[in-house]
Amino acid sequence: MSMLTPPGMGGKYRIKGNKHPRMRRPRRRGRLVVLTVASVVVLGVGGWGTLQLIDVFTGGGKKASAAGDGTDCGTTTKASPSPSAKPLPQPRTITVNVLNATTRGGLAKKTADELKKRGFKIGDVGNATEQYDKKVKGTGLLLGPAAALDTSLPVLGTQLPGAERRTEAARKGAAVDLVIGDGFKELAKKPDADRALTKLATPEPAPTTKKGC
Repeated sequence: MSMLTPPGMGGKYRIKGNKHPRMRRPRRRGRLVVLTVASVVVLGVGGWGTLQLIDVFTGGGKKASAAGDGTDCGTTTKASPSPSAKPLPQPRTITVNVLNATTRGGLAKKTADELKKRGFKIGDVGNATEQYDKKVKGTGLLLGPAAALDTSLPVLGTQLPGAERRTEAARKGAAVDLVIGDGFKELAKKPDADRALTKLATPEPAPTTKKGC
């Protein structure tokens, strides 16, 4: 073997001239495999992270609907009828005593005749008692028994808005009084009184609030 022969060549090659043969480095397949596996892992982790971000911004892939899926939390307002403690009586079942507490003559009869046309029953018509005569400064005073406070008096009050309402605990019977005061001019216009009666008989529903979740 020549001294110029590289170690490990086993004498198979002989160096001739001034050129050396090119030696190929052995391929490192192990490193390529490791790099390939690492690349796959990186791509997989990156793809998973991207999917997580998409889920965050799109709500996990669930489709939003205007109607909702029944699991939305919120506040719901629903109108419910306002129950009345007692049913309101009809004007034809209410007896009204019309009393004049002013110095103007004829007001009691004129007012009583108009109330009769509107369906009320008329009782006594005349001057007010000494307790109220010339002492009612407003448009009028509506008097009745305790039971009339939320029944007959509100119905009669639709005919004379602004009149004071008062009950007498010791009073007997179901009749009510309309005492005409100094500020009285006339009863409410019939269309206005009719609308007030309708609204009184069918009050608007009271809203109720219900919280979800």
